[in-house]
Amino acid sequence: MSTANPMMVLLKAGVMIILAGLAYQFFIRSRIDPSIIDSDALVIDVRSSGEFTGGHIDGAINIPHGEIGSTIEGVEPDRSRVIIVYCHSGSRSATAKRTLERAGYTQVVNGGSLYQMKRALR
Repeated sequence: MSTANPMMVLLKAGVMIILAGLAYQFFIRSRIDPSIIDSDALVIDVRSSGEFTGGHIDGAINIPHGEIGSTIEGVEPDRSRVIIVYCHSGSRSATAKRTLERAGYTQVVNGGSLYQMKRALR
């Protein structure tokens, strides 16, 4: 009969806590405040132009995530304006958010997915 190694039990518990925290960040906390969207925020869909053509948030503009760093200043020179980025799953918008923040934009919000954005607008 073997007994559980106390270190392995602690390690497994720690991994479960980390996974629960990540799930909270991505699936629960990622809800966007609708009042931010209703403000003078610039909403950017960072998916491809084909995805954008297939459906997007009304009023959003399309700048694919790979192009946002080189085009944003021409689109929005005000680095203090609220900018909301979204994509299909929230992954590309997370990358776009980091790119914008590195470029000096101070109020960038990852809106997550198109689905999350539509849900926030209900």
